[in-house]
Amino acid sequence: MATTLRPALPGLTTSLGLLLMAGAAALLLAAPARRPAPAFPLPQTAIVPATTLLHRLDGEYSRAGQPIDAPRVTIRLPELEIMRYQVTSADYAHCVADGACKRLDKPAVRGDLPVTGVSHSDATDYAAWLSRETGAVWRLPSDREWAQAAGSHFVDDARGLDPDGTNPARRWLADYDREANRKAASDPVPRPVGSFGTNEHGVGDIAGNVWEWTQSCLRRVSLDAGGRTVGETTNCGIYVVEGQHRAMMTFFIRNPKSGGCSVGTPPDNLGFRLVRERSWRERLPARLGRLLPT
Repeated sequence: MATTLRPALPGLTTSLGLLLMAGAAALLLAAPARRPAPAFPLPQTAIVPATTLLHRLDGEYSRAGQPIDAPRVTIRLPELEIMRYQVTSADYAHCVADGACKRLDKPAVRGDLPVTGVSHSDATDYAAWLSRETGAVWRLPSDREWAQAAGSHFVDDARGLDPDGTNPARRWLADYDREANRKAASDPVPRPVGSFGTNEHGVGDIAGNVWEWTQSCLRRVSLDAGGRTVGETTNCGIYVVEGQHRAMMTFFIRNPKSGGCSVGTPPDNLGFRLVRERSWRERLPARLGRLLPT
């Protein structure tokens, strides 16, 4: 007697297939390749909460052909993980020893000093090396992210450039006084990390005597008499550096006193700290993260 084989129910077959595919995907996502621990201490980081800032935009602005201060706008920024301290000379020496970073012109005498005399290219080389060594993604912060991390220590150094002002001599005198005060207060000798204290986010040495590279390129924005944007150019050969005041530096400059600053007093020293990009699992709410396999 012949036996007739009946096909499985279509809906059941489909459901089982989807279940198996979902399980396989979960296993793949939950089991990242393990990397050997790096032979150096991992950077300390601080978690800066999501916030809304009234931020003065980076860039050089003009209205009807006259220079003005950049506008202040309200911006919303997500949670940020950033190095608690600037990269030290000891940290940078590991990268040099691996042949991934260029040697400094004048290496520091102490390993706990922030690395200085580094260009934008040096900083991005270090970020690429640290990313390879740790398996995480490290990068320079944007100007806005740096302001977020700086918190109450961020300095709004508007110059009072008003195209409607009738007496430009007042602006020149104000500029002169501000630059003279900066020079008088300047102490260019780098100090060990932590010497300038921490802010409310636990981020150390913000606005000390080491300015920090960002990934924000120089922007030049032209406005008409009514304040509408009529032109904007971006120059990624020049980057924003942040510290006691905002400055613009050419990407290959290591010594800020040698040039590359667009206006005002040049930075005392050039260094950097990095942002760590958090993985999708780390960005999940805690209650969802607990449901995923480890």
